[in-house]
Amino acid sequence: MARWRRRLLAASCLAVMGMVGASVGNAASISGDVVRIGVLNDQVGPASDVTGPGSVYAARLALEDFGPTVHGAKIELVVGDHQNKADVGSGVARQWYETGQVDMIADIGNSAVSLAVQALARDRGKVVMHVGSATDRIFGADCSPTGFMWLYDTYAIARALAKGNVAVGAKTWFVLAADYAFGHSMEGQMKKLVADMGGQVVGSVRHPLYGTDFSSFVLQAQASKADVVALANAGPDTINAIKQAAEFGLTQQGQNLAATTFYLPNVHSLGLQTAQGLRVVTGFYWDRNDDTRAFDKRFRKLSGGTPPDHVHAGVYSAVLAYLRAVQAAGTDDGVKVAETIKSLPVNDMFAEGASVRKDGRLMNDLFLAEVKKPADSKAPWDYYAIRTRLKAADIIRPLDQGGCKI
Repeated sequence: MARWRRRLLAASCLAVMGMVGASVGNAASISGDVVRIGVLNDQVGPASDVTGPGSVYAARLALEDFGPTVHGAKIELVVGDHQNKADVGSGVARQWYETGQVDMIADIGNSAVSLAVQALARDRGKVVMHVGSATDRIFGADCSPTGFMWLYDTYAIARALAKGNVAVGAKTWFVLAADYAFGHSMEGQMKKLVADMGGQVVGSVRHPLYGTDFSSFVLQAQASKADVVALANAGPDTINAIKQAAEFGLTQQGQNLAATTFYLPNVHSLGLQTAQGLRVVTGFYWDRNDDTRAFDKRFRKLSGGTPPDHVHAGVYSAVLAYLRAVQAAGTDDGVKVAETIKSLPVNDMFAEGASVRKDGRLMNDLFLAEVKKPADSKAPWDYYAIRTRLKAADIIRPLDQGGCKI
């Protein structure tokens, strides 16, 4: 796996994994006779499994489906690694804008980097399509006329997790939260949302950030007999909590864990024996229908057998929507293309019958998925059972509540 990542990054640094068109003579409305798309994310670091090279593969598939040119201009794809650092990410974006003729940046996958890049793009009238990042400030207080949120955000995650679990019969909750700003925020949101939806939070406890011993917290959750134990944490805290919950047999005794930030590769790393019964919110699952399976088949040919997760599917959708807007607008001018993106419907295997709001938020449905028991998994990567679908209008923050000045 490491080898194909290195080959991909090396190739992208040399030039392009884009689709080179033949004649560009009639592309008078396209600056430089090229539409250049940059995929910016963590290429080799801790988040590379869920964004990284997979997002590049997804963008390549979008280019294949759109075609090699737009208004006769060639389409190119370039790749950058922000190393999960806002200064590095903004430096790459600045170079792309000033000397690289990059028209649009996709993915990012880190909220701090997303906000830094969005500020640069706003000043330059460039389109940014955030997929892996989750801060709701992107389409709220820090919104931009040319910025878009394409997968999910902190508000939608909390609401979808609460609404989805209540919908499938979870009435009582216990919240295990990390003791810092993110955990406090998620804990508060979930308590309010569960109460609003007719559920009851029967207990909560906070654990130290980057803790290693969760046994006392898991035992408190287990003793509560709550239907759902919600993990208001992230990264290694989530992983450690799941591992120790499995050691105490929490899910085997009838309770379900619910994680706020989790990805399909995390299930693969943990294994079904440990992750079984975990409920997560996702925007895409490769085995949901014929269209998602067709996309998965094409993706795996590029990835060496690893399926796409919802970030990768979101990048595909975002890049395709951008190119369709350039085609419809007849220009790569960022402000005009952004206006066109908001005027066009989005209908693909990632977002079916969706639309884009004035604040740049894609109104896409999300899904509550439950990790299967080992005996129920019939093939490699057959990990999720979709429990319910959450409509965009029910889970995404209302337009007038985000503080966006657009």
